[in-house]
Amino acid sequence: MDQKLYFILLLIALCSVSECVQRQYYHITERKTWIEAQRYCREKYTDLATVDDMNDMNELKKSLIHGGFEYVWIGLQRKWQWSSGEPALYLNWGFAQPDGKDECAFIRNGQWHDWPCDKDLTFICNSSNNRLVFVNQTMNWRDAQSYCKQHHTDLVSVRNQNENQQVEKIRNDNQIADVWIGLFRVRDSWQWSDQSNSSFRYWNTGEPNVGGVENCAAVNQNTQGQWADFPCFNHFYFVCHEEKLFLIKENLTWSEALRYCRQNHVDLVSVHSEEIQRRVMNLVKQASTVAVWLGLRYSRILGIWYWVSGETVCYQNWAPGNGTSEEDCEHAVRSGAVQSGEAQCWISRPETDKLNFICRY
Repeated sequence: MDQKLYFILLLIALCSVSECVQRQYYHITERKTWIEAQRYCREKYTDLATVDDMNDMNELKKSLIHGGFEYVWIGLQRKWQWSSGEPALYLNWGFAQPDGKDECAFIRNGQWHDWPCDKDLTFICNSSNNRLVFVNQTMNWRDAQSYCKQHHTDLVSVRNQNENQQVEKIRNDNQIADVWIGLFRVRDSWQWSDQSNSSFRYWNTGEPNVGGVENCAAVNQNTQGQWADFPCFNHFYFVCHEEKLFLIKENLTWSEALRYCRQNHVDLVSVHSEEIQRRVMNLVKQASTVAVWLGLRYSRILGIWYWVSGETVCYQNWAPGNGTSEEDCEHAVRSGAVQSGEAQCWISRPETDKLNFICRY
């Protein structure tokens, strides 16, 4: 059999062996807006519910306490992204924001708010030398975007807390109340709250609606459980999901760690979103080794990294010089780990290294 075909079939087998349905769903019978529900789920579980396929959908429906035709929030919302084209992984919305009415974002007192794109505000650009440039002219969001692209690089992207503090300092130094940033809502494009790359959708006929303020998704509690979009400020019950992670402080090779997780839990952890990365980062602070194994493996046959759960590597957090085909082609067997020190980025290590590891339940 052709090696590449064999490897693809092996990936499919890995997915079934590792029990791809990995989430537990919890129906919360408190009425909240979508943003309030998201905050509740992130505090008490992992996030608002993500649904990967019909198996997940059936599990979610089993969690629903009440029947009838009432709707419950899940973690799907119209997508926000940066003017540069980067996905918005880090988000720092103010209270009750975004309210779903508007499509462009500004910063005020360190927090983000959505606002009509045709309003005039001052703005901040990214420049080619990684400096931030405050433009003390008022323009609507699209004109500000054009100005930044013409004179600098783009409207500013805010990808982490440090960058948010830099933008806030510029706003404070210039004594300006509100400043455009490069964040905008993508029309007719949807994203999961936990930043999962799941493309599964289960819309009811005629959903989602085009335009308007219906920017968050909910499940109908009837027997079909199909989805509809609603204004995010509606107050519904909601469904959270939880993915339990365990740091195992035993020093094992990558293959031994994989075997341990599958025998005692479900699998080595897959880090497919910034939310999971944050939880991993909290765990590895307690590790007794300089790095901790993830469920990440390199295939020399295909020249790609892959998760042993069967997921592709979309979200990435590699340390500089790691995760490239050039770096990995010299080694027969490489696996992925996360640093337990300050950086907590992913690194490529020989699979014979003996490290702590993280299992998911």
